[in-house]
Amino acid sequence: MASFNFNTSFNQLAPNLNSYAYNLTQNMEDAKDLFQETAFRAMKNSDKFKVDTNMKAWLFTIMKNIFINNYRRKVKARVINDSSDNLYYLNS
Repeated sequence: MASFNFNTSFNQLAPNLNSYAYNLTQNMEDAKDLFQETAFRAMKNSDKFKVDTNMKAWLFTIMKNIFINNYRRKVKARVINDSSDNLYYLNS
């Protein structure tokens, strides 16, 4: 049985990951950032990957989770709480 090479397998899946990143973000720059973050986390956690499992699914799950976490972070950052009693600006 041939030895498993993580980097070679990742490079073969890179076009699929780029397409998926663009489908999630609908923006080329955000897709590049998402792909880069996915590649970083995949390489950092390559020891956690089990050799005889589906690498494509593992990488797509990492990417999807990064996208969801970033989306939630952006939504939370947009929330503005104004506890003032002055409603003049809201009513005008």
